[in-house]
Amino acid sequence: MPFDFLKRKKVDGAGKAPAAGQPATGHTRSGRGVPFDGLTEEWRIVGNMEVSGRLSDALNKRESITISDVQWAPVNGSEPLAPAPGLKAVDPYDLIIVLASETSLPPLNDEERTAHRVHKVSYDVALEVPPFRVVGTVFLHPGSEPERLLDRATEMFVPVVEATAYLDGKPVAPEMDAILVNRFYLRGIEQVDRRTGERHQKLPGAPLGGVSWQDRSR
Repeated sequence: MPFDFLKRKKVDGAGKAPAAGQPATGHTRSGRGVPFDGLTEEWRIVGNMEVSGRLSDALNKRESITISDVQWAPVNGSEPLAPAPGLKAVDPYDLIIVLASETSLPPLNDEERTAHRVHKVSYDVALEVPPFRVVGTVFLHPGSEPERLLDRATEMFVPVVEATAYLDGKPVAPEMDAILVNRFYLRGIEQVDRRTGERHQKLPGAPLGGVSWQDRSR
């Protein structure tokens, strides 16, 4: 596999792209090693990423990040993972989705876990990030509709929890604790039944009052 597999090329101050397999200027060098599993349009990259704090925070800095013990393979699974010792860093702009787990987060107690979700509303959604479709749950502040994720924002990656990513209708990974989706690649979003990944079917009859999922999906 060629080491210039990523289509996007960053240009340094001298007007030249960094050598293949070499980290770009300003990459993160220090931190804790956490398991890393990232998907581009064509490749799956697995290894350890040196980050400090939360993985999503490191990615949202939009700086190249040091990686080690790297393996890669075509994203469609046509070949097994193979060592990629020449790949020393990854640019968050090149990643469409990142598969995350509890090991990618700093230790939190129960109170801290609850604080991350307090005052937020959960939505079961399907996100279209070609060539992938990600189905799971997002937590948004009251008044923020899921469609607003298509707007430009300071956060480059949005976490989708209890999520599954699909390629050509087939899962590319079992259900993950979270999948970090690069909003630059986001092309569509809709509220769905997370069990089926499809839009809710409207039930017959009138609502009994209060706020239903039908109200929230309009």
